[in-house]
This record gives sequence, structure tokens and C-alpha cells, in this order.
Amino acid sequence: MTLTHILVFAAVSLAAGAIPRARKWILCAAGILAVYWMQPALPVRNLDFWLPTGSVGLAACVWALTAGKGGGRRENAAAAAVVAAAILAVALTRYVAADPFLTPSRPPQTEWVLIALLAAGALFASAWMIPARRWILAAAVAAILALFIILKTDSLAQAAAGFLRRAAGQSAEFASPLDIRWLGFSYIAFRLIHTLRDRMTGRLPECDLREFLAYIVFPPAVAAGPIDRIERFLKDLRAAPAPIAELFPPGAERIAAGIFKKFVLADGLAVLALSAANADQIAAGPWTWFFLYAYALRIYFDFAGYTDIAVGLGRWAGVTLPENFNRPYLQPNLTAFWNSWHMTLAQWFRSYFFNPLTRALRTGSRRVPMGLIILAGQLATMALIGLWHGVSWNFLLWGCWHGFGLFVHNRWSEWSKARVANLESRPLAKKTYTAVGTLATFHFVVLGWVWFALPSVANSARVFLRLFGASG
Repeated sequence: MTLTHILVFAAVSLAAGAIPRARKWILCAAGILAVYWMQPALPVRNLDFWLPTGSVGLAACVWALTAGKGGGRRENAAAAAVVAAAILAVALTRYVAADPFLTPSRPPQTEWVLIALLAAGALFASAWMIPARRWILAAAVAAILALFIILKTDSLAQAAAGFLRRAAGQSAEFASPLDIRWLGFSYIAFRLIHTLRDRMTGRLPECDLREFLAYIVFPPAVAAGPIDRIERFLKDLRAAPAPIAELFPPGAERIAAGIFKKFVLADGLAVLALSAANADQIAAGPWTWFFLYAYALRIYFDFAGYTDIAVGLGRWAGVTLPENFNRPYLQPNLTAFWNSWHMTLAQWFRSYFFNPLTRALRTGSRRVPMGLIILAGQLATMALIGLWHGVSWNFLLWGCWHGFGLFVHNRWSEWSKARVANLESRPLAKKTYTAVGTLATFHFVVLGWVWFALPSVANSARVFLRLFGASG
């Protein structure tokens, strides 16, 4: 998200907050245009048009699959027509100016867009007519996960890029995983899977197509979260927003804080932060610690800055997005850290993976020791969170690092519960215990970033050796 994006989204959010009657239309239309406008340029011909079109089409089809088939047909048909018209309007900008202004490159030929819209319309109608049976919804979840795995696995993404290059009449010789950088797909996939799973369990609230698209491609949060829940989002979207005069000051404060964190602190620390480029050039242990601390601060200010901006813009539009960070580096233990770092991501995995997994292990026919259930649950959940960032050994090890740390903290908490309770009557001892816990947790997290920041296990191992005074 650039400063220009923020400025335009601010105008959209203020308009949505100031015109309650048109708010759903404004947010729906702005979200559709935003996925085209924010999509980075790609070397595969017209792919930077087709990927945003895929986001919108996928969202519409998931809505058709999960929606109740009752009333509101006229309104939903109107919304579908507006979505198609918006996509066609984006495509027609190829005739308006020599340089594209809504897409990173010139949109494809209009006849191809019309064919794609007809195909998408047929798919949308089919999804609408199919009864939302459990196995169909499960197949849709599996399809989104399969797409996610392809995009996050370098070898699969490269093969897919080669296929797309050939389909576009280009040579596949220079195909790269970076050819398929799909704006916001990670977060869009989370929201789509959330709605499909909640439809399977009967918890998905009814909503029309316009509301659903506004939720999936909500402009402030489409690129980097937070991951809101649809029932909470709809509650805000359907309620009358507070007057702009009341919404403006807190929103402006969060946006200003976010801009400072992201564009001043995070971008300023970027040149000092540990990276693949500088990891082999740092010879001394103290300097390696310095670069690692800089990385830890940079990644926090980067993510937290984006969240502040999204929350502030959301407030102007009358939508209170969930918080994502709450002073994570000042938490006294690893469990508290994960309750305050990228909170909506952790809550998503807790709801849709950790809780079902541990429940199944607890209630299975074979008795499994509680310690083993916790170990399996923590390791598997954190490994998946690691792999969500990319299918690589380093992300897997980063996830396992935290999964094992959470298990150790859980066992420590059980063992020390009575002893820690005795500290309540000894304030100094309790403060010391909390301070030591905070320092230890911070450094455990900081050391974990070595796996996250670097691209290979060998590279990370060398940095670990250097950090602790061994030659690397």
C-alpha cells in the first residue's frame, strides 16, 4: 500500500461514512476497483488483469454457493450486473489512455473479457443452483487450499507460470514463481474458507452479494488484513455509522500512527535489518545481533503500521476492524506473545485448525495423553502458520520453533502454577519474574526471526553460529 493508495482509500472511506445509504455500494465498488489498482505488474501478458478478475469471480461464486436461495433475487441480480459492468469498465480503459491508470498494464482485448464474463456468469449461475451440500462446500475449500499451495510453493508456482506464459504466447524459459504475485489472495482465501466452513456448520449469517463482496475485498484490509469475521463485519456494515465529525479524530490518529510506523520507522530500519543480502557480510557477533534486533523492530513496525492504517480507514467508513497487535514484544511469555501478535491470523488458525484437531484427539476412541495432544496441536498449528508465508524449510522451521516453544511454555505453566501464585504476596519477586519472562520471550522470538528472514537453512545456521560467538 502506497501513500497514494492511502489517500484515495481515505476519500472512499470518508464518502462511505458520510453517505450511509450508499455505503454498501461504495465499499463494494471501491473494493473491486482496488484489487485491480493495487495489483502489481506481472511479466505474463494480461495476468495482472486476470488475477484481480479471478479474485472477484471467486468471491462471487463462493457467495452463490453459500447464500440462502430465498429472497433478494432482484437486488442480487442487480449487484451481479454491477460487478460485471465494473470489470468491463476496467477492461475498456485500454481505449481511454495510452498509459493504463487502473491496471498496471494495458487490459486484454475486449472480446476476451466478454468471453470470460460469460464463462464466469455460467459458473456463478451453476453455483447458485447447486444445493449447498457439505461435500460440495468441502470441495470448494479444498480447491482454494490447492490454489493456495500452488502459489506458495516455488516449484509449483514456477510450473504454473510456465503454463501461463505458454498460454499467453510467451516463452516459458524465464518462468518464475514471482510471475504469479496475486494481490491479497492469502487474505481473500482466509475469508472465503471462513465463510465456507461457517456455512458447513450453519453459523454463516445471511447476506446479499453486495455485502459479501464488500467484506471480501474491503479496501483498507484487502492487501494485508486484519482478517475480520463476516458476522462482525456485517453488524457494522448494517448499522448506521456515527457522524463523520465523531469518526474523524480517532481514525486520523490511527492512520497517522500507521504512516509513521510503516514509512518512517519500518522503511528506515530496512537498510539495517538482517536479510539474505547482508547475512554473509556481517562477520562480528555483536553486529549480527544489531542487524537481528533491527529486523525484529522493522517487521513489527511494518505489520503494525499497516494494521493502524487499515483500522483508521475502516473507522472512517464506519467499520471497526479487529486489532492485530498489542505490544507483542512486551509480553511475559510466548503464549501471551501469540495472543498479541498478528492476532486475527492466530485466532483464525485456532478456530479452524487447532480447536478441531485437539477436540478430535480428546474425543477419539483411543486415549491420548494431554501433553501429547498439546504438543501435536501446537506443532501442527504453528507449522501451518509458518507454511502460510511460503512453502519452504525455513518457514516450516520458524513455525516449529514457535510450536515447540508454546508447548514448553504450556508445560512450564502447569508445573509452576502453584509457585507463581505464591509470588502474589511478594511484589518485587513477581516483578522480577515478569521482567525475566519478558526478556526471555523477546529473545526467543527474535532468534526465531533468523529462520523467517533468511531463505535457506544453511544461511540461518551460519547466522546462529555467529550470534553465539562461533565461526559462521
